[in-house]
Amino acid sequence: MPERESQVHKGWYSRGYLPHFDQPNLVQGITYRLYDSMPMERRAEWEALLNIHDAAVQRERIEAYLNAGYGSCLLREARVAEMVQGNLLHFDGERYHLLAWVIMPNHVHVLIQAKEGYPLPGIVHSWKSYTAKRANQLLGRAGPFWHREYFDRYIRNEQHLERAVLYIHANPVKAGFVGRAEEWPFSSARWVDALDATL
Repeated sequence: MPERESQVHKGWYSRGYLPHFDQPNLVQGITYRLYDSMPMERRAEWEALLNIHDAAVQRERIEAYLNAGYGSCLLREARVAEMVQGNLLHFDGERYHLLAWVIMPNHVHVLIQAKEGYPLPGIVHSWKSYTAKRANQLLGRAGPFWHREYFDRYIRNEQHLERAVLYIHANPVKAGFVGRAEEWPFSSARWVDALDATL
């Protein structure tokens, strides 16, 4: 089988809604969510969030909105969350370095460093495409699973990286699901000691 051709990284780009930044070896925080995590009947609420101009404030308020648990929350199903977690781990070390993650009931946070030749849009598309098909099979359902867009934010320095990891790991605690981050089964917080030992 011929070796896979290297793909071009796009730098800054947009698909008409959110700006994205794609560069090899850049550490990125990515959030993607279920198709119904911002339901149409609550449109006035989440549209107001999308119109906030301060990016940090907007991100904080959108995260709080997602943690409120709107929509079907299909990732509450342990077998679906386990499959999504396994999918993130599958290409770790090959297409990207997986630094931290958490799978919440209606969204996923991931911190990766993409490798040269593996643009971010392709990585995210691969995650969402495979897991949508597999989740629909597991749940005996059809139709959309993930929302089309995703949020990404590049990590500026070591302090930003530490804050991003802590934020990701604290997500289930802030949502009231567990008392300590390492108790959540679908998170790298459970693996921190093992990951530290390999660095």
